[in-house]
Amino acid sequence: MGRSTHKTFGEHPREECGVVAVYSQRDQTSRLAFFGLYALQHRGQESAGIASADLTDIHVHTDMGLVSQVFREDSLSHLQGNLVIGHTRYSTTGSSNACNAQPIVVNGIHGKLALANNGNIINAAKLKSQQQLEWNCTYTSTTDSEVLAYQLANSPGVDWHDRAKQFMRSVQGAYSLVALTKDTMIAARDPLGIRPMCLGKWDDGWIIASETCALDHLGAEFIKELEPGEIITVTDGELRSSLYTLTPAPRKLCVFELIYFARPDSKLDNNLVYSVRKQLGAQLAREHPVDADLVIGVPDSSTSAAVGYSVESGIPFSDGLIKNRYVGRTFIEPEQSLRDIGVRQKFNPLMEVIQGKRLVVVDDSIVRGTTTPHVVNLLKKSGATEVHLRVCAPPIKHPCYMGVDMASREELIASSKTVSEIKDYIDCDSLGYLSVENLLKVVDTDSGGFCDACFTGNYPIPIQLEMTKLSLEETEESQVR
Repeated sequence: MGRSTHKTFGEHPREECGVVAVYSQRDQTSRLAFFGLYALQHRGQESAGIASADLTDIHVHTDMGLVSQVFREDSLSHLQGNLVIGHTRYSTTGSSNACNAQPIVVNGIHGKLALANNGNIINAAKLKSQQQLEWNCTYTSTTDSEVLAYQLANSPGVDWHDRAKQFMRSVQGAYSLVALTKDTMIAARDPLGIRPMCLGKWDDGWIIASETCALDHLGAEFIKELEPGEIITVTDGELRSSLYTLTPAPRKLCVFELIYFARPDSKLDNNLVYSVRKQLGAQLAREHPVDADLVIGVPDSSTSAAVGYSVESGIPFSDGLIKNRYVGRTFIEPEQSLRDIGVRQKFNPLMEVIQGKRLVVVDDSIVRGTTTPHVVNLLKKSGATEVHLRVCAPPIKHPCYMGVDMASREELIASSKTVSEIKDYIDCDSLGYLSVENLLKVVDTDSGGFCDACFTGNYPIPIQLEMTKLSLEETEESQVR
């Protein structure tokens, strides 16, 4: 399998994936899943797919592109049945290729099964070797989701709920997955609750999704967030729920869900994400005050934090950068001499607003440090007299292995540079990061803790430090050689 060779022009952590599962007695259940995925488009923009089950067989349609590009009336009309799962992807394991689009369908000892996942599996390579040896599995993708699908499809047990429990005892990593057989819908959240997942209800059915915003869009009643280690199955319209173990592990929700990934109108831990980000901005103002004329945010994910900074500091807030929302990931990396043009494709400054002003610029994170210098330069060329950068996330020093395609350690600017060195590199007038302590002070809830490994290096489960998103491909290539 060939690797993806394109580069992307961007600063922030790459999105993860979004999943949705629907049971409904309506004739057009696949359309409900489509609109659910539409609400989760921010979580992945490489590929999308939907699988449905009609008691006799599983039907699937996947392709590269946005949800609106992948599905048309004819493709949705062929997805018959009352059980439906869907997926929108950004690749965290496996290349960005059509073969890795999800849901992935496999044949196991209990029949056909479709699966879609948000997360990363730490022991995927080990499981794959075992599957090849014990079940003679053959693979059509290079994603760990296919490994998960085979593991679930071949797990022992009297029914799918029992098989899901056995499956979870063999899998290590972060996952919020949905699956279906010809007559059963399955959902499971990893024992640490690293990736989010919630449950909603209609009068005639159920919906499970990565975020509550999908429930809102479909008019479903929010029931709860799935507990870490929780399994849900729906058969004949009846929902069954249980924990895979009686001794749950400490909860470790990815803190970047609150900083960046989740939509501001979603709820996590019963807190509106918008409100949490506003509080992060306020805490940032207390930790790193500065004398300035105007607060702006790097749109769109930092806008609410910028409002919080403004309210706490008393410095007026305004839009200063207008984002081109139609710019997606580019397959063309601009030459160094054209970097500013690349930035202008994404952001256009409001010169009349920022000219002659000392700016506080609030951003959610700095990963590679590739784009930020050009944003600062753009603002100064547009008339800003000072640019003071304030960042809602602490310095990112460690890669993520839990479902976020966050750069290798060598690419992380904070892994090799001090804050002072980063300030000089970015060429801003001052730079302030929110500390880990103050970040956790804001997001801390009664429900448990958070995974902050990208800041601290304290991974919630043992990981292989040499892992990359292409680990399964690299393993396959070495076996061929």
